[in-house]
Amino acid sequence: MASLGASFVQIRFDDILFYENCGGGSFGSVYRARWLSQDKEVAVKKLLKIEKEAEILSVLSHRNIIQFYGAILEAPNYGIVTEYASGGSLFDYLSSAESEDISMKQIMTWAMDIAKGMHYLHAEAPFTVIHRDLKSRNVVLTADAVPKICDFGASKFHSHTTHMSLVGTFPWMAPEVIQSLPVSETCDTYSYGVVLWEMLTREVPFKGLEGLQVAWLVVEKNERLTIPSSCPASFACLMRSCWVTEPKDRPLFKHILSTLESMWSDSHLPEECNTFLHNKAEWSRCEIEATLERLKRLERDLSTKEQVLKERERRLKMWERKLIEQSNIPVSLHMFARFHANRLIISRSRHIFCQITYCMWIKPTPLACECCALLFELQEQCMNKHT
Repeated sequence: MASLGASFVQIRFDDILFYENCGGGSFGSVYRARWLSQDKEVAVKKLLKIEKEAEILSVLSHRNIIQFYGAILEAPNYGIVTEYASGGSLFDYLSSAESEDISMKQIMTWAMDIAKGMHYLHAEAPFTVIHRDLKSRNVVLTADAVPKICDFGASKFHSHTTHMSLVGTFPWMAPEVIQSLPVSETCDTYSYGVVLWEMLTREVPFKGLEGLQVAWLVVEKNERLTIPSSCPASFACLMRSCWVTEPKDRPLFKHILSTLESMWSDSHLPEECNTFLHNKAEWSRCEIEATLERLKRLERDLSTKEQVLKERERRLKMWERKLIEQSNIPVSLHMFARFHANRLIISRSRHIFCQITYCMWIKPTPLACECCALLFELQEQCMNKHT
């Protein structure tokens, strides 16, 4: 692949007048600012160092991708300078009272625009770019409500690698990204489905659950966001297709665009969709909140089981100590006892745990059988002493 040299404009740090902080992106804070020599309002993302984001932005040009102006390369004041979107993020809009009046036409327009931007990244840009962190906070709105995809700090040129480190935000992340498995462009398809869900429900995905809880639910329990039963079938079908576990079975953005275009021609969809949007109070309480409560109970049950397993592990270790203290069996049998006592291992990461059982392949010789019988007899004696 050709070298991606730094062919972008270098902007002096003293040529930027900083105003207020207007949000945080991946690996840096974002400020509204003025590019003095150009008399232009801009957004500046401050960074600890310039890496690939400036290179990626420098080769992109699309109506629905944030426009890149240049980079500040004066240590330690590194930064990326882009157009400023005065409408704020899509997330902020959907969280505001103004979004209560959102229409099917607006949702469809934004859904099409975001899909066009993603299709450009995957199929039309000079190099295929996997965003990896598509979410409503990384879609900003211009003064005339045009959505722009931004924050490419987590992005990769597809030809560089298909194996991803754990970056992004759990509620929007595809299962393979959560697990740091090899990925393709369809990891962005999964995230797009979540953004579409946000626009339709005006809810925060997996609200009230911590990131690692969400990761466990998505990967281990195959849970997905609740689609209200009254949601128009065409939208529901599109979202479900985006969230399929197998990456190769998710639609590419060219197919998503084709689906959206077909939905535009459905004369019944506007009324059906607007009725759904205006009845949020009913389905939000009855379905989305009910599902969140169920998931929270599931997580609490998980924590309870974790405590039971930890107690079991403690008792196994206690039995092991007693076996060694009260017997004169050979060291090799001590090791066998320890191996047996540690068959159950708890691997805990906050609210995530897994139970790993080791298989012991023991040749069924008389000595092996005698060792097993002795071990279990000693364990039984220890158990009787503690009951």
